[in-house]
Amino acid sequence: MAKRRKNHRVARPARRTAHPTPNRPVIGLTAVLLGLTVGAAVVGAAPASAQVAGETAGTTRTFTVPAGPLDRTLGAFANVAGVELTADPALLQGRSSQGLSGRHSVSGGFAQLLRGHGLQAVRDANGRYVVSRKAGPAQGPATADGAAVLPALTVTGQAATVTAPYAGGQVASGGRVGLLGDKDFMETPFSTVSYTDKFIEDQQAKDITEVIAKTDPAVFSNGVSGAWSENYSIRGFSSGTTDVTIGGLVGMAPYYRTSPEMFERIEVLKGPSALLNGMPPGGSVGGAVNLVPKRAGNEPLTRLTTTYMSDSQFGGHVDLGRRFGADKEFGVRFNGVYRDGGGAVDHQDKKTKLGSLGLDWRGERVRLSADLYHSEDRVDGVTRGIGLAPGVAVPSPPEPETLLNPSWSYVHNKDEAAIARGEFDVTDDLTAYAAAGISRSQYAYNGAISAQVLNAAGDFRTTIGQLGFTVQKISGEVGLRGRFQTGAVTHQWALNATRYSDNQREYGRRSVAGADWTTNIYNPVWGPAAAMVLPPTLHTETRLVSYGLADTLSFADDRVQVTLGVRRQSVRTDNFNVTTGALASRYDANATSPAAALLLKATDHVSVYANYIEGLSKGQTAPMTAANAGELFAPYKTKQKEVGVKVDFGDFTHTLSLFEIERPGSYTDPVTNIFSFGGEQRNRGVEWGFFGSPLEGVRLMGGVAYVDPKVTKTAVAANQGKTATGVPKLQGKLGVEWDVPMLPGLTLTGNMTALSKQYISADNALSVAGHTVFDVGARYAVEAAGRPLTLRGTVNNVTNRAYWGMPLLSSLALGAPRTVMLSATADF
Repeated sequence: MAKRRKNHRVARPARRTAHPTPNRPVIGLTAVLLGLTVGAAVVGAAPASAQVAGETAGTTRTFTVPAGPLDRTLGAFANVAGVELTADPALLQGRSSQGLSGRHSVSGGFAQLLRGHGLQAVRDANGRYVVSRKAGPAQGPATADGAAVLPALTVTGQAATVTAPYAGGQVASGGRVGLLGDKDFMETPFSTVSYTDKFIEDQQAKDITEVIAKTDPAVFSNGVSGAWSENYSIRGFSSGTTDVTIGGLVGMAPYYRTSPEMFERIEVLKGPSALLNGMPPGGSVGGAVNLVPKRAGNEPLTRLTTTYMSDSQFGGHVDLGRRFGADKEFGVRFNGVYRDGGGAVDHQDKKTKLGSLGLDWRGERVRLSADLYHSEDRVDGVTRGIGLAPGVAVPSPPEPETLLNPSWSYVHNKDEAAIARGEFDVTDDLTAYAAAGISRSQYAYNGAISAQVLNAAGDFRTTIGQLGFTVQKISGEVGLRGRFQTGAVTHQWALNATRYSDNQREYGRRSVAGADWTTNIYNPVWGPAAAMVLPPTLHTETRLVSYGLADTLSFADDRVQVTLGVRRQSVRTDNFNVTTGALASRYDANATSPAAALLLKATDHVSVYANYIEGLSKGQTAPMTAANAGELFAPYKTKQKEVGVKVDFGDFTHTLSLFEIERPGSYTDPVTNIFSFGGEQRNRGVEWGFFGSPLEGVRLMGGVAYVDPKVTKTAVAANQGKTATGVPKLQGKLGVEWDVPMLPGLTLTGNMTALSKQYISADNALSVAGHTVFDVGARYAVEAAGRPLTLRGTVNNVTNRAYWGMPLLSSLALGAPRTVMLSATADF
C-alpha cells in the first residue's frame, strides 16, 4: 500500500550617522513609511478569507494571473483570492494554464484556470478548495446544477507553488535557498526576497542593480550611470558581480553587467551563505544574488517591447515562448535584446546586445533544461570615479550630466555561457539533481583609471590606463534532497558537491606615458585618445571544490524547524609566469564552515527566526616585503548572527531583522612588519521591510535599514572604532503603485530613495552628504486590435539632483542625472 504523506497547503489562507543630528531626508521618509504601512497593516490585517466566506455565487472581483505552470498559476490565484487550496502534485505536474484576466468569482476563476485539464476545484465544508479530477457519470450523483458530488477524498503531497507571485505580483512567495532548494519565504530562516519578471519589466530595468537596489533598504547602490561595472553592497559589504549565480551555478552570469530580460526571477539572500552556496570566487559576504532563467508557458507567447531612454537611446526586446508535445512537455523560450544610443550623461553612449535560449523538458519524474546566451555591453564615455589630494575638501558636485572621463574612453564586455541541468525524482521523498555550465568573458577598458582633485577650484589630474582580460569558467554541482520521518520528527535533508574553475589572463598598462593631463571637474577638457596596447600582465587559474550537508528537523506539526549544516571548502590558485608559462606560485587551503538556524511558526501569519551562518573568502599569502613573507592563510570566515520576524497578512508582509556580521581584514603591522588577518569590520544593523498589496489597486514595497559599520581592529590605532567608508548608516526606500479606479488600466508609480552621509576617508575626516532621489511614472494597459498593449513611462531623479556617490576603487562619482524611460509592450 502506498505510503500517505501529510497534507500540505498549496497556498496559505489570506493574512490580510556620525552627525549628532539625524539625516533629515531619511527621517522624513521613515515617518512617511511608518504612516503608510501602519495604516495598510490595519486594513490588511482583516483576513481576506472573511471576505471570501461571504461571497455568493454571483460575487466577482478583478484578477490578473499570468500564464505559466498550472501549480504556479493556481497558487498565485489562491493567494490573491485569499483562499486555501490543496492538491495532489501528480494531478498538476507537467500541466500549464493560460492564466486569468478580468472579473471572476473565486470558483469561476479556478474553473477558468483548470479548463481543458479534466480537473475541478471544489470548496469543502471548511471553506478550503480541493483540486480533483472531474467526476464521471458513474462516480457519484449529480447536483441540481449538474456538478458531480465528490466521493470521499484524501489530499496528499504538496504542489510546487512556493515561487508563485505574491499579492501584487512584484515579488515571489519564495525562492531558491542554496542547497536547501526552493522554500516559501515564511519557512526560510534567513532574510530573502525574489523579484518577479513583472517587476523587472515595469521598472524598465537595464541591469541587475536597477532591480535589487530600487526598493530594498539593505542594498546600497551609488546611483552611477554608465560605470565599468555594476556596483552594489548588501548589509554594508560590497557584493561582487562575479559572484552572481544562474540557477545556483556560480560563474555563469555576465562578468560585470547583466541585462535582466532573460530571467523570470532575481533572488536576493542577505548575509553570508557559505553553507548554502559554497564560497563565491569573489568572496562576497554581504549577500548572494541568484538569477532564474525564463521557461516557456503552456500558451504560445510572442511579445515585443520597444524602448527609449534619454537622451537618444532606442532599443527593442523580443520574447518568444512555445511548448510542444502531446502533453506540452518540451518548451522553448527565446529572448533577444538590442539597445544603442546616447544616455542622459553628456558624451556617453551605451550599447547592449543579448540573445538567450532556454530549453526545458518536463516528464513525470524527470525535468531537464538547458540555457544558452550571448551578451555584449559597451559604454563609450565611461563614468569613472575621482579621488582627493591630501588636505583637499570634498568639492560641490558639478552638473549631474557631466562626464568625468574622456568622451573617447570606453569599456566593452562580451559574455557567453551554456548551462545544462537535470532533476530526477528517485522516489516521492528523494530527488537527485546535477548541473554543469561553461562560460567565457572578455573585457577591455581604455580611459582614466585614477584621478585626483588637486584644489578647491576643482582642478584634477587624470591617469590614463588600459586594461583587459579573458576568463573561461567551468562550474558544476551534484546533489540529493530527501525527506524521512523519525518518530515525531520530520527530516528534510540535502547533500551536494560543487566544483568551479577558471582560467584568467590579464593584459594592460596601468599608466600610459604622455597621456595624463590636468583639467577641471566643472568644465572638463580632454586630449586625444591613447592608442590601445595590451601586453600580458597576469595568468591565474583557480579551483574551488566544496561538499555541503544540511538537515532541517521539523517538530510540532512543522511549527518548529531547526536547520543544521556544514560545508567543507577547498580553494587552489595557481599563478603562472606570463612569459614562460611556468608555475610561479600556488595557493592551496581548506576551511570548514558550520551553520545553524531556527524557525518558529508562532501562528499561520507570524514566523520568528534566528541563524548563525558563515561566509568564506579566499585568504592571502604574506607579501615579500613582510617579515613572514610567503606565509599562506586559510580562507577567512565572516560570521553572521541574526534574529528576525516575518508577519504575513496574506496580501501584505512585514519583515524585521537584527544582525551582526564580523568580517576579518588583512594588514601588515607597522611595528613588527608581520602580515596577518588581524583586522576586522563589524556591521550591526536592523532592517524593516514590507511588500504586497494592502489595499485593492495599491502596491507598496520598501523599508528602512540602519547599519553601524565599525572598524573594530586595524593596524592604524587612530582609525580603530571609526565608521567604515562607503556605507550610509541609514537608508529608506519606498515604491508605490496605484491603479487609478476612474480610468481602468492606468497605474501611477512613484519611488523615493533617501540615505544618510557616507565617509570616504578611513579617519572619518571626509564624507559626502546624504541625499534623496525621487522617481515618478505611469503605465497604461489597454487592448489594441484585440491584443494586450502596455505603455510605460518613468522619470528617474525627477528633480535632477546632483550628488556624489562612492564607487568601486575611488572616492567620488556623480550620481545619474534626470533620465526619461519609455517603453511599449505588445503581445501578438
